[in-house]
Amino acid sequence: MSPVVVVGAGPVGLTAALCLCALGIEVTVLEKRGRDAVRPGSRALFVHNDSLQLLDRAQRGLGTEIAEHGTTWHTRRTLFRGREVYSKTYRKPTGAELPPFASLRQIDTERFLLRAAESAGADVVWDADVTRVSATDADVTLEAGDGRSWRSHYVIAADGARSAVRSAVGIALAGSRALGSHVVVDVSAGARPRPLERSYHYAHPALSGRNVLTVPFTGGFQVDLQCRPDDDPDDLTAEAAVARWIRAVVDEDEIGDVLWVSHYQFMQVIAERFVDASRRVLLAGEAAHLFPPFGARGMNSGMADAEAAARAVGLALTCGKRTSVEDYDRVRREAARRNSWAVGAALRHVAPPSPFGKMKLALAGWLAPHVPKIGEWLERAPYGPRRPPRPGGRGRY
Repeated sequence: MSPVVVVGAGPVGLTAALCLCALGIEVTVLEKRGRDAVRPGSRALFVHNDSLQLLDRAQRGLGTEIAEHGTTWHTRRTLFRGREVYSKTYRKPTGAELPPFASLRQIDTERFLLRAAESAGADVVWDADVTRVSATDADVTLEAGDGRSWRSHYVIAADGARSAVRSAVGIALAGSRALGSHVVVDVSAGARPRPLERSYHYAHPALSGRNVLTVPFTGGFQVDLQCRPDDDPDDLTAEAAVARWIRAVVDEDEIGDVLWVSHYQFMQVIAERFVDASRRVLLAGEAAHLFPPFGARGMNSGMADAEAAARAVGLALTCGKRTSVEDYDRVRREAARRNSWAVGAALRHVAPPSPFGKMKLALAGWLAPHVPKIGEWLERAPYGPRRPPRPGGRGRY
């Protein structure tokens, strides 16, 4: 029997495994994909400072290593219908500081985390598709479709939005689809590198008034196009369509290869409980909550879940403090509610649901070149309010 089994070898599951290893707890990680399988889709880019610090706590130097590989831009630029309404360049952190964030593709983040977890002693089992979970007051048994099984004292379920573990233990999600959808395109760097800046363009005149976000990552950049309610995703995701509209956003010689194109209908849902009835299964990351990506709250809040889950399980195993698992449920559900509130505020800003909201946004765009505070508001609002997930909590997520 393994003390802890983590289901899912994405960023959240691997972070949980790292944190458990740092506590001296043996851990097995089950991943349904093969080791060399390509993870589909444009996914999380930003590893924020809180998460870099968390990873440094789990394995000394890991956050620094990821930061050195990732890209950190220092200029924020906001435009409204073709006019610049905000621009600011920040100082670069000193060599001794972790940066505010590192921007890199999720496949690269996972590569660093996997190497670190395995070097710390985590046993990662590939092609392990969990199909059944049986939890009692004493332990948990997991079964894969090929007949293999594992027993453990605790399970941390980090198996994503379609979590098999969450379904197996009967925990429902509460919430709804978020308004609208987005097309996300990852592009490699072209012959001429793009400036290291994040730009958000409201009502882009060359894109029929759609909003578009462009952010760099190591080796390229990502373009996030906000669809209109009547858009047919195929009209924006087809190869010829992407080649056409992306050239309205960036210059021809800045475009290399299109690495991935995805269409997302964002969800805004939270599990009704983060712990099962036996208090042996803990949900983390997208197994526990789904947010639109405004403010990079998805992966970063999942990493915060992972550290908190590992700490709760560690206290239960080493000190017999099983109430720590209940504390995890309470604290991280509250964090999820506050993160959901923050992304909801961002969504209502970029896609106002009322005529008054639309008028307010249009007026702000007209006034912003003349009133710097309004330009600053337009710059900050698409990423959600900067508030901690709970009063007195550790970090932003």
